[in-house]
Amino acid sequence: MTTYLSGIQPSGFLHLGNYFGAIRQHIAATEKPGEHYYFIADYHALTTVRDPELLRTYVREVAVTYLALGLDPERAVFFRQSDVPEVQELAWLLSCQAGMGLLERAHSYKDKIANDIKPSVGLFYYPVLMAADILAYDSTIVPVGKDQQQHVEMTKDMAGYFNNTYREVFTLPEAQMADVAAFQKVPGTDGRKMSKSYGNAVWIFEEGKKLKKAINQIPTDSRPPEEPKEPDELVVFDLLALFLAADELEDWKQKVRAGGEGAPGYGHLKMRLVAAIDEHFGEARARRTELLDDPAELDRILAKGGVVARERACAVRDRAFSACGLR
Repeated sequence: MTTYLSGIQPSGFLHLGNYFGAIRQHIAATEKPGEHYYFIADYHALTTVRDPELLRTYVREVAVTYLALGLDPERAVFFRQSDVPEVQELAWLLSCQAGMGLLERAHSYKDKIANDIKPSVGLFYYPVLMAADILAYDSTIVPVGKDQQQHVEMTKDMAGYFNNTYREVFTLPEAQMADVAAFQKVPGTDGRKMSKSYGNAVWIFEEGKKLKKAINQIPTDSRPPEEPKEPDELVVFDLLALFLAADELEDWKQKVRAGGEGAPGYGHLKMRLVAAIDEHFGEARARRTELLDDPAELDRILAKGGVVARERACAVRDRAFSACGLR
């Protein structure tokens, strides 16, 4: 059986880039035959989030975001990483087989070194824990962006080392590349790729005056509405393309290219973008409010997913223990 696995790190409030680049694809993938595991990677978040209350807030925010946007917990096992402590045991077994050189080649680790960031042991160990996350559920398909592809390859290496030393215990996964275009075509309010670290992100559930303020930060110039412009050179059209139907988008583009009397100005385009965001996420906002008003139900969903995930992880852990002589 095909088993899909994805992890989402709770490092902040999720934005439009997260939605179009990953969340939407994760939820759509649950329609495919097979098993689907989605976990909130709170162990991994400890490498960057030091405030315990903030971490709890981020974990809850990731959970309500996925559920509000349509993730069905009956179709996918949805859980907190820390509810499955067996992944830590598997990580230790894998680390006893992994070479230092393999971990030192990790792009994420080398990037931190290159940017003069003092890495913690946890950051260095990150690929081992990620490998345990993947292998704990006999995952066969791991949807990832280009930046995480190496970690899946490292997972296969570590699983191979263990299997070759003892016996065939771990299922070797395959990386499934996510829609790269989706990641690249979500600009932030300054025109660069949308990212929390750039301060240019638009929160998925932003609304009202705060949403208008964020959209108004999109860069424009002083050209009047009647002056013809090339839509593909305007950041606002990159964002409109995410929400509008193809025929409506083309209509707006033609009017901007033509210019003249009655041509839409930047203000009109931004107003349409705000309206489109409201239309797209309106129902999800209401669902998010319901979930936040019923924290017991949210905890029940995550706890139920944790029980199912832990049962699978325990079976894999026991196989690994038996193979290497611990049981």
